[in-house]
Amino acid sequence: MDDINRNNELNSELNIVYRYLRKLGISQVDAEDAVQETAYKYLLYYDSIQTSKVRSWLIRVALNFHYDQCRKQRKYDLNLNEGILEIDIKELPEAIFLEKERNSGLGRALLQLKPHFQELLLLKYQTGLSYEEISKLLEISTSSIKMNLFRARKQLAKIYKEAYHE
Repeated sequence: MDDINRNNELNSELNIVYRYLRKLGISQVDAEDAVQETAYKYLLYYDSIQTSKVRSWLIRVALNFHYDQCRKQRKYDLNLNEGILEIDIKELPEAIFLEKERNSGLGRALLQLKPHFQELLLLKYQTGLSYEEISKLLEISTSSIKMNLFRARKQLAKIYKEAYHE
C-alpha cells in the first residue's frame, strides 16, 4: 500500500513539474521528455531525497535535463512570440509587427545571458513567482535572489541597448 501512495504522490508532483515547465514556455514534447527523465531519476534516488524537498528536487532535475538538451541542440525555445496571437485584432498591423520585433529582440538578448540569469528572469516575470517562492524553489536566500535578479535585469538591459542602440 505504501508503494501505491508513493506512486500517487509522485504522479501528482510530476504533473505540477510538467505544468511548471509548460508555463516556462518549454514545448510539450520537451516538457514530457524532461518529466520522464525526472521520474526515472527519482525512482533511482528516491531513498536519498528529503521528503520535504521532493518538489524542488524534481523541478531542479527537470530544468537541468532541459538545459542539457538545449545545450546539446544549441537552442533555447523560449516561445516569447506566443502572446502575439492574443493581441486585439483592431490594432494596427504596424503595432503588431513592432511588438513582435521587440519580443524577438528581447528573446535574442535573453539568450545571451547566463542560464541562471535566464531562469531567474523567467521565474519572476513570465511565471510571476514571488521572491520567496523562487527562493524556496531554488533553495537560495531571498536576498541572493533579489541581488541576482537585479544583475540579470541590468545585464539584459545592457545587451538589449547595445544591440538596438537605444
